[in-house]
Amino acid sequence: MHAWPASEVPALPGQGRDLRIHDTATGGLVTLDPGPVARIYVCGITPYDATHLGHAATYNAFDLVQRVWLDTKRQVHYVQNVTDVDDPLLERAERDNVDWVALAEKETALFREDMTALRMLPPRHYIGAVEAIPGIVPLVERLREAGAAYELDGDIYFSVESDPHFGQVSHLDAAAMRLLSAERGGDPDRPGKKNPLDPMLWMAARPGEPSWDGGSLGRGRPGWHIECVAIALDHLGMGFDVQGGGSDLAFPHHEMGASHAQVLTGEFPMAKAYVHAGMVALHGEKMSKSKGNLVFVSQLRRDGVDPAAIRLALLAHHYRADWEYTDDVLRDAVARLDRWRAAVSRPDGPPAEALVEEIRDALANDLDAPTALAAVDRWAAAQQEHGGTDIGAPGVVSRAVDALLGVAL
Repeated sequence: MHAWPASEVPALPGQGRDLRIHDTATGGLVTLDPGPVARIYVCGITPYDATHLGHAATYNAFDLVQRVWLDTKRQVHYVQNVTDVDDPLLERAERDNVDWVALAEKETALFREDMTALRMLPPRHYIGAVEAIPGIVPLVERLREAGAAYELDGDIYFSVESDPHFGQVSHLDAAAMRLLSAERGGDPDRPGKKNPLDPMLWMAARPGEPSWDGGSLGRGRPGWHIECVAIALDHLGMGFDVQGGGSDLAFPHHEMGASHAQVLTGEFPMAKAYVHAGMVALHGEKMSKSKGNLVFVSQLRRDGVDPAAIRLALLAHHYRADWEYTDDVLRDAVARLDRWRAAVSRPDGPPAEALVEEIRDALANDLDAPTALAAVDRWAAAQQEHGGTDIGAPGVVSRAVDALLGVAL
């Protein structure tokens, strides 16, 4: 599967800062110190509907992570998956009487268009669940051979008790885990499981549903968590720098994935930091495909909204914050974009070097984009009120906003 085209990231003078970011597993800020190549895995979409602002906010957060690393002169090895076979996709295809493969391809293509328009840096590896199946099957077989997996009516489950570190990502108690498991794709009430929290690794073939050769597992399709584990281990290895996604993935998805990988390799932890973005709400409830309360990036673009304004609307909120989308949020972003573009359209202006360092400092401090935006606002206001004599300063600001915030002025 191919990703989307990369926009050029301008090089800036000086040196970027090492990133301090909130790690869900430790509950506090950690300073990341990757090697020459920083490694990040971000969980991708299940392509049964278009990209909404909740998705965009999540991918924007991890785009900022990459930009901070690139500014430190590191390379970035970014991997993202596409869950292109899963129950919600099959259910939507059946509801709309369309082929599930065609639906997945259509929505994945639209996602690529949205990411391109928003200037999100593409992953080096963009991997679909279906194409990952040949690598998933041996992992499930290894878990079963190690006694960490068991069969139940043809399905294969992972035993969470096989990982002594289980629970150290989300730090939830058993009752909370059971509740979230039921809400987020698990089946804690299925009779016969050794532990209600045990997640499925391999689903045996069901009548009328797609299935693949699972070797000794029989025909079927992979569970959700093992999909990401197989892709991450194949392309990044253990101990990569950041496992990222929305806050609703901390449990069960990232918790289960970490346990799968830790049992498979005997190493701990799977990732050095588990980083989670907040949720975006509409009309008082989290944007959700199941609820249908969505604002689609593609629809905003069709309505003539500049993608740079959409991105500024996202950047106006701290990545870890839960926030609510309103028309005022977008109007404010459009107005901010207009002010910034007017400010950089002049041939000279106030000195920009200090502003570049302010942006760097803000982003290195747990991706504090709102503080970075406020710094650019002050420079633009000074430009409007007093102007300046620093020839080339507007160009420096434009390049810094592009390189660090992903907004093209």
